[in-house]
Amino acid sequence: MSLPKTLAEDVARNLVMVARLLDEDPEEAYAYARIALRLASRVAAVREAAGFAAYATQRYAEALAEFRASRRMTGSVDLWPVMADCERGLGRPERAMAMAGEPEVQKLDKAGQVEMRLVAAGARRDMGQIDAAIVTLQGPELASSSVQPWTPRLRYAYADALLEAGREDEAREWFGKALEADKDGSTDASDRLAELDGVEFVDALGDDEIVESAEAAEAVPSVDDAPEGDEGDEDDEDDEDDEDDRGDEAAKA
Repeated sequence: MSLPKTLAEDVARNLVMVARLLDEDPEEAYAYARIALRLASRVAAVREAAGFAAYATQRYAEALAEFRASRRMTGSVDLWPVMADCERGLGRPERAMAMAGEPEVQKLDKAGQVEMRLVAAGARRDMGQIDAAIVTLQGPELASSSVQPWTPRLRYAYADALLEAGREDEAREWFGKALEADKDGSTDASDRLAELDGVEFVDALGDDEIVESAEAAEAVPSVDDAPEGDEGDEDDEDDEDDEDDRGDEAAKA
């Protein structure tokens, strides 16, 4: 659907703000998405952006409705995994599992299929089926030594599931593998490894010491903060020196 130029520019500006703020300020991104939605609700890209903004703020019912609308407009299956995850967010893991078995999954690209596997494993865990979740994550993508964009998250999810199952040594191994692949820091695998190894990170100064240091720094007077009385004392000394000089001159006369 085409929009008049001015309207299209307004919509585009709001979508740019959604993309820019989605990670750092989801609520603000959601506000911009709502504006774009009011301006152009019949544009698939707007419905998709509105869906992701709602998803980021845990408005799962709203997100699912927007994703469904976008899919109807485009016929694309790309949003299938995130739609299934919305079902999880709504407390319906059984529906997410059902979606994992639908023909749409076979139409996804490799990244989409891995994402669907992550969602299905999460649904298994929601239902208390931890062993099934571990099996769901196993596959050629997990076993592969090549690093793909999805590799850190897949290995991390596998390690986390192993840990929940009480398989701590294996979990440590896979958290390490996730960390090796995670060049962008998209997971907290390093923190999880440290936690397993009993490493605790603390501030060099305790909270009380930090407060005391800050108060001490504020208490140090600056040159500009010198008491006015000190300046007066200097002036008095100068006046006394002047009087002594005048007295000496008078005596000489």
